[in-house]
Amino acid sequence: MDFQHRAGGKTGSGGVASASESNRDRRERLRQLALETIDINKDPYFMKNHLGSYECKLCLTLHNNEGSYLAHTQGKKHQTNLARRAAKEAKEAPAQPAPEKVKVEVKKFVKIGRPGYKVTKQRDPETGQQSLLFQIDYPEIAEGIGPRHRFMSAYEQRIEPPDRRWQYLLLAAEPYETIAFKVPSREIDKSESRFWTHWNRETKQFFLQFHFKMEKLMQQPGGQPPPAGIKRPPPLMTGLGPRPPSEAVPPPPPGGIPGMPPLPPNAPPQMAHTPGMPPPGTLPPHLRPPIPAEGGMPPPNN
Repeated sequence: MDFQHRAGGKTGSGGVASASESNRDRRERLRQLALETIDINKDPYFMKNHLGSYECKLCLTLHNNEGSYLAHTQGKKHQTNLARRAAKEAKEAPAQPAPEKVKVEVKKFVKIGRPGYKVTKQRDPETGQQSLLFQIDYPEIAEGIGPRHRFMSAYEQRIEPPDRRWQYLLLAAEPYETIAFKVPSREIDKSESRFWTHWNRETKQFFLQFHFKMEKLMQQPGGQPPPAGIKRPPPLMTGLGPRPPSEAVPPPPPGGIPGMPPLPPNAPPQMAHTPGMPPPGTLPPHLRPPIPAEGGMPPPNN
């Protein structure tokens, strides 16, 4: 007999499984999987009768063992009955009212106009930081409301074309209109002593001051910025400006400079005074120009 060209091909191997054997194998795999993943004791439709067999209360079917019941729960009949039961319970269940949303009362005020304000430009004498001080008057501000403020980028507003060089400081307090100040778009120093606000409840005035951060510090000879807290040196002479180049130094008086001792008898003759140069007697010896010898100027140094 030729076994080579038959279904199942290889000599000694089993034949092709029939449809019933394939179904039996599939149910066994489903049963093993259900035993590992499903807790049968928590199934509300699982019941064990007095005969030792198992029943499905939903489908009214009998099963000889737990594996058979678990395979039944994965079948089409049981899944269809589950969907039908869920639809019936949803239809009979009373409609539950939706939870009420928390309503927030929106306070409405009638705008009465813009508040008065005063802006002061300042510069810190120690650090050189530029600052702005805003004083806003809210004499008719609503009870229980305080002024609010925030910075807004030029790209958030819709009044002017956006310009990255500017930013806006907004100040608001009901029932006044919100006002905005256009300030340079520089980094704000948010340290405690450089940014502060104050609301005076008695005078109804709001104060806000902020400093801009220093962009470029004074460079030292080594290329490093000076440490914080060092002040710039004051000018050497206060109140005296530089001498104009055209102004000549006056010559000494004929009798000599008052307070200077007279020259000895054997002292060499003094050179003529040159306009714009101090007299030789007023300089120390190592800074005085050489005195020419008799007969002309000294020879140049080769």
